Amino acid sequence: MVEVLTTQSFREKIFDYEAEQTWKYKGNKPAVIDFYATWCGPCKAVAPVLDELSKDYEGKIDFYKVDTDVEQEVSAAFGIRSVPSLLFIPAEGEPQMAAGALPKHAFIDAFKEVLGV
Repeated sequence: MVEVLTTQSFREKIFDYEAEQTWKYKGNKPAVIDFYATWCGPCKAVAPVLDELSKDYEGKIDFYKVDTDVEQEVSAAFGIRSVPSLLFIPAEGEPQMAAGALPKHAFIDAFKEVLGV
């Protein structure tokens, strides 16, 4: 299941960008965050792909969404300029951002290459 994050839950579960100067992921397994907007056509195309992948990778990868119109503080902290933007967060190491609606196979490739899953 894809969990919707608020600014508060983002700081609790992912990264407290107000308290930390450098990246420090709080999760214990890799994660994908979909920065989206409700009016965005490509975002609507990505949503069912992420729902399907969240079932396929249950227990291996955490899946989250952030509505960029509602959670503007988080979006600004990560420099989100276009939607969809996808943040791939490995359990260890630096996250990587990808912009645009990715096809399913691109997610699976990123899971292997970026997240090591």
